[in-house]
Amino acid sequence: MLEDKQLKVFYQVIDEKSNGQKIDNFLIKILKGVPKSHIYKLIRSGQVRVNKKRIKTDFKLKLHDNVRIPPVNYKKNILTNKILITSKKSDLDIIFEDESILAINKPSGLAVHGGSGLSFGVIELIRNLRPGSKFLELVHRIDKETSGILLIAKKRSVLVDIHKQIREKRVHKKYIVAVNGKWKHKQKIIELELIKTKNNSNQKVKVNKSLNKNINAKNSKSVFFLKKNFSNYSLLDVKLITGRTHQIRVQLSHLGFPILGDAKYGDFNLNKNLKKIGLNKMFLHASEFAFIHPKTQEKKMFKAKLPYYLEEFLQKHE
Repeated sequence: MLEDKQLKVFYQVIDEKSNGQKIDNFLIKILKGVPKSHIYKLIRSGQVRVNKKRIKTDFKLKLHDNVRIPPVNYKKNILTNKILITSKKSDLDIIFEDESILAINKPSGLAVHGGSGLSFGVIELIRNLRPGSKFLELVHRIDKETSGILLIAKKRSVLVDIHKQIREKRVHKKYIVAVNGKWKHKQKIIELELIKTKNNSNQKVKVNKSLNKNINAKNSKSVFFLKKNFSNYSLLDVKLITGRTHQIRVQLSHLGFPILGDAKYGDFNLNKNLKKIGLNKMFLHASEFAFIHPKTQEKKMFKAKLPYYLEEFLQKHE
């Protein structure tokens, strides 16, 4: 199915993560396996367009730019890291849908979009399942390892409106997380500066411990609420005030309460033991997403149930 997509024109709306990125680097990420020389040829020939206009190879993308990506016939290279669409994966857990918005309960282990070594993700899956849809774009992102609510806009105006709500902090996002250790606070606000680092292809985020101001550091803020203490673990609700990459995972790891099953920021030995008792996924779930519906102006609150394997883990430790 991904092959078919690369053999026809498709459009990509630029989100905050790609804002400021050069067009060539953006296309290299999107068109996995396509030689750089061919990508530059597509740009110079005018086949790649931004907001219906020709651009140069050093063009920098801006938020909400609409990128036209032409047909590319490099099937073998593009599909080296494809995710096979099985009936199980294409069985979307739809929480809500109308003419403007689609909300799904994303499973853990499935990336929201292609990139970072993957050629396929949730948005590509949905586009292929709905070839007649003119517009389908991610409203926000959650990590590949995280399960839970994911919103897809079915109209450009809806995407722009909810992005504005997110920037103005009018959107409510809540997560459920299980951590190693006994959490003692009923409610605790955590505010830390985070910095993105990259070692080869491995991107990580760390806390800025320097007393000097770092221009690359971004402020992160979360509110943690204790739901329940178990013998060795704690179950928390987390309300996001900011939405930095890996924010909850890095904050909790820094505080000495690594998330159960977190392979990147967690406790390796702990995770190894957890797998022996049946938990081989990260216990971080996007449980709530509230916002104002751009078309009806109604307040919408979507909730996503915990995956069965996380429920089973909790029941075992009651």
